[in-house]
Amino acid sequence: MHLWHLLERARRLFPDNTALIDGELRCSYRELGARVDGLAMLLRSLGVEPGHRVAALLPNGSAFFEAYFAAAGLGAVFVPLNVRLSPAELAFILDDSGSLTLLADTCHAELVGETVASGATLRNIVWTGAERVFDATVGPRMMQHRFPLPLPFGEHFSGHEIEDEALAHLYYTSGTTGRAKGVMLTHRNVSVHALAAVAELQLSERDIWAHVAPMFHLADAWATFAITWVGGRHVMFPRFDPREVMAGFERERVTITNLVPTMLNLMVKDPSRRDFDYASLRLLLSGGAPIAPSVVLAIAETFGCEYVQTYGMTETSPYLTLSLLKEHLRRLPLPEQMVYRAKTGRPFIAVELKVADEHGRPVPDDERTVGEIMVRGDTVTSGYWRRPAETAEAFFEGWLRTGDLAVVDAEGYVTIVDRRKDMIITGGEKVFSTEVEHVLYQHPAVLEAAVYGEPDALWGEIVAAAVVLRPEVSASMEELLDFCRERLSGFKQIRRMTFRTELPRTGSGKIMKRALRNPEPA
Repeated sequence: MHLWHLLERARRLFPDNTALIDGELRCSYRELGARVDGLAMLLRSLGVEPGHRVAALLPNGSAFFEAYFAAAGLGAVFVPLNVRLSPAELAFILDDSGSLTLLADTCHAELVGETVASGATLRNIVWTGAERVFDATVGPRMMQHRFPLPLPFGEHFSGHEIEDEALAHLYYTSGTTGRAKGVMLTHRNVSVHALAAVAELQLSERDIWAHVAPMFHLADAWATFAITWVGGRHVMFPRFDPREVMAGFERERVTITNLVPTMLNLMVKDPSRRDFDYASLRLLLSGGAPIAPSVVLAIAETFGCEYVQTYGMTETSPYLTLSLLKEHLRRLPLPEQMVYRAKTGRPFIAVELKVADEHGRPVPDDERTVGEIMVRGDTVTSGYWRRPAETAEAFFEGWLRTGDLAVVDAEGYVTIVDRRKDMIITGGEKVFSTEVEHVLYQHPAVLEAAVYGEPDALWGEIVAAAVVLRPEVSASMEELLDFCRERLSGFKQIRRMTFRTELPRTGSGKIMKRALRNPEPA
């Protein structure tokens, strides 16, 4: 299905439902649709046609939502940009994608100017926000425009009809394994995923979604389409602050959201977590990285709602598994339920998934034999933008290779043990970094931890850890190492530990182990 039709459906069936809340802005689907019409007509007047790439450098907010649908209506390809990237990285993505039009918030005016100075070629910049006027330093050859514009009375934008297989989005990977690649997602990829999420999560017009994770990342962006499909409500959080988010849950009666584990970990360890009412919450989703069982238990105790672990990739729109419980598992005692909820989950309804050996054969469902997760289905990308060799490398006999190592149990639930690139081989023994991290998270002084391999002349690699302690709580390195010695085998012991005030993160909030393994030179 064409993504534009999802908004058209909501405008027709739910015109008076509150569609979006962004600070002081509260608008219905009828009003939100008119705003999207205005942006689409502005972009069309600037020469944007089907197939053209339109990039966006925006915080979470109404403008981001409107840009997703305006681009879809034009048949253009939307390119969300990670606001945490450097100007040189952004310039590369703009040029690699061929984006000539950029939507940017004025809060990023300095970053836009530096990106242009780094060599980005743009024809038009459309500014949103009201914090400052146009920055003339972006270049004399570029036209600059302000949105929103007044829409002529009675004028209505009609979406351009295109095929379901037409390209809808280009999401650029974070580049942790090399040069950033544009993941191609079609209207079919995104709409099938949205409909599958509606079915799996039982989404309805009663749902109120909190856009907390960044909308330039699929951890959150998929809900832009799924929640709109059912006429639900979007609540925008332009930045992540644990207390502000928890207060927003209470104030706006949020029912559902998806957060990365680092966000949830900070929330359940925030001293103010018990100051708010979470009665409206029915479901908290967590994805983007493995999560420690101790954090899962703290989530259940803090928010008192159902918790579901999710796993996915940009290449798969994104969900591949959900830790939703089968009916007979829901009858288990709570501690046993938590074991399953902390797993990576069973396959998402829209994909075919297997955990396979190096020959592509499924491994036994014994929860011991490790294999690589491989998937195929209507939500899976056709490949990388203008990267035929890397596209071919990503697939094996029609299956997308995820690079994630996992085991599978008799119930069909998958548990990721590590990323293939994060597995540590020390003295010939394999150590899964997540297992060591889960032990560290059990210590009451640990706020965050990341375990990774460091090169070693004798052992090949040694187990290293970077740790952030909770505020106003102290623990010595020897105390933490002793804690791990009591709970881990000898070859899994941490050989080098550093304390940090914070851990490096990707734009989506995930801990970036590459920066720990290969720190920038001083």
